[in-house]
Amino acid sequence: MTAVTPPRAVLWDVGNVIVRWNPRTLYAKIFKEPADLDRFLSHVGTMDWHSETDRGVTFGDNIALRAAQFPEHAEHLAAWWDRWDEMFSGAIPETEGLIEDLALAGVPQYALTNMANESWPGVKAMSPVFRHLRDAIVSAEEKVIKPDPRIYEIVLERTGLAPHDLLFIDDNADNIAAARALGFHVHLFTDPAALRPVIQAHGLL
Repeated sequence: MTAVTPPRAVLWDVGNVIVRWNPRTLYAKIFKEPADLDRFLSHVGTMDWHSETDRGVTFGDNIALRAAQFPEHAEHLAAWWDRWDEMFSGAIPETEGLIEDLALAGVPQYALTNMANESWPGVKAMSPVFRHLRDAIVSAEEKVIKPDPRIYEIVLERTGLAPHDLLFIDDNADNIAAARALGFHVHLFTDPAALRPVIQAHGLL
């Protein structure tokens, strides 16, 4: 049996790990009928469509292309960027506390996020804990998104660390599986209260 090398740094996802993000938070204000809300998010304002901004397409261009396909929803689509901040419902306190404690313990921390260039500055302003991140790999800047293996390679190039040096925390199972296949320590984030025991079990606190 070969001993598993413990991690010595943490790699954080951002959306729904550090800050809560859900388009439904905004569009529940716009669509009064639940069926209309569900139809819009499942057929028009979809995650597949939105992911193009994570790849580097601007919000303006992405919205214009979609509005040409669904002109009856042009105003609703415009709200995706005009009211972007209303999709957020604050930082996750348990994660904030852990980032602060890890910083006090001298543990290096980084972020890997599928996010547009345009939205990243505003997201960073949502919590003071972002100041503790030594680097952030933002998908739109790299023109590649999780779970493409290339973006994890970029993490290793930027941090100078090996996969086994990093504990990667993400709320998406596909992203976790991709990182695990490359040799990262991983944790699928589902319950904020369960995170501290995981960090402690890895010897980071």
